[in-house]
Amino acid sequence: MKRQSLVGCAVVALLGLTIPAHAGRQFGQLGKIGGAVKKVNDLRELQVTDQEEAQLGAAVSERIRARYGVVQDAAVHRYLAMVGGVLAAASTRPALPWTFIVLDTDGVNAFAAPGGYVHVTRGALALIQDESELAGVLGHEIIHVTEKHTIRSIQKSKAVQMGAAETLSGSSALLEKAVTATYDNIVDKGFGREEENESDEKGLELANRVGYAPSGLGEFLTRLKDRNKDATEKRGLFASHPEMQSRLDNLKKEIAAKKLASTATLADRYKKFITYTPTPVTEIATVAAGSAGLTGDTKKAEPKKEEPKKKGGFGLSRMLPGGGGEKQQAQVTGSGSARGVDPEKDAKGGSNPNPVPVTIAAADLAAFKKEGGLR
Repeated sequence: MKRQSLVGCAVVALLGLTIPAHAGRQFGQLGKIGGAVKKVNDLRELQVTDQEEAQLGAAVSERIRARYGVVQDAAVHRYLAMVGGVLAAASTRPALPWTFIVLDTDGVNAFAAPGGYVHVTRGALALIQDESELAGVLGHEIIHVTEKHTIRSIQKSKAVQMGAAETLSGSSALLEKAVTATYDNIVDKGFGREEENESDEKGLELANRVGYAPSGLGEFLTRLKDRNKDATEKRGLFASHPEMQSRLDNLKKEIAAKKLASTATLADRYKKFITYTPTPVTEIATVAAGSAGLTGDTKKAEPKKEEPKKKGGFGLSRMLPGGGGEKQQAQVTGSGSARGVDPEKDAKGGSNPNPVPVTIAAADLAAFKKEGGLR
């Protein structure tokens, strides 16, 4: 079989879109997807075609990679792309140019950008113990993409509206607004309860469908909960999700109710490719004041300091992460803001944001599934 060359961090494009080479496609393109922009009068809700979604995702991924850096290890990226590719092929949007990227930071986190860009940190891989857990995390992020959670979120934003004759690809100013809103939503604000529950439930079904034990996500989240048991606020990966114990209970109910019974965990294969050691929360270097987020001065994470209660209102601003650009976020973190340092999201990143070339063919995925007893 002729192999398809890919460029990027780990893609599984089984039927993909045409996007710029620098965006990081790893799996070639076998089909075309089109879309139309709905026209209305005056200002209208942001409309995004599939091709524009890919363009948006590539730009957002570039910002995420610039913030955290990319692990420069082709073997790790290839393995991540294999697991992600198996799941993406069984999803409702297999034609996307799926790209799986390992971010170079000790923080435990994951980010899904539009168009099939899934980012997982080195810290998350270190905490994960087997392939079913990785599949659980990737499956969850894949659902954010297939259900267009980010697209729907920015469509509701009054800051990103289109003129009657505008298109996302035809207006650099509009695209920049959409990229900024998407980045802030993914990295800083996170998704709401409804989106997270949907990703949990459909992610379980996706992992089970290809043969992975659906309990993987719950096992990982239980370990994450124990890791952060002394935290005074929600942190990092799934920080905006429903309360952790409630989520864990719901995961178990879903598995029982839908009789999800696949059994593959593949711990040995996972450990063959992933050998990172978890970094204790208190030892994670975080972005310091004035830093752009990568290689500036750093500090260790410290417990959040309680502030005197103020009269009037509920102090909602203290319950939600602050917005703003990378430099603003760094300054808030370094100055010990009201929300405190989040050692996962505010973790220092690596200095190299470049994609890692990986080549994967359909035959490679087939052999990978057969070796692991997957479907």
